[in-house]
Amino acid sequence: MSIETIEAVYEALARAVEEVGEERAPIYLAEVCLTLANELDDADRATRIVEECIPRGPDGAES
Repeated sequence: MSIETIEAVYEALARAVEEVGEERAPIYLAEVCLTLANELDDADRATRIVEECIPRGPDGAES
């Protein structure tokens, strides 16, 4: 995907998170991730992506 396409997806996700509200955002994001994992149809790759998205500090530790 191009940078512009990625930014469009990010903006759509940000708008949706704002729409569902802070309280429901974690459940909404989990549902989005599971739906995308299903579309990806590769559990190992989906699991790696989930792990790669964990915020890490400068020393590599989870933040």
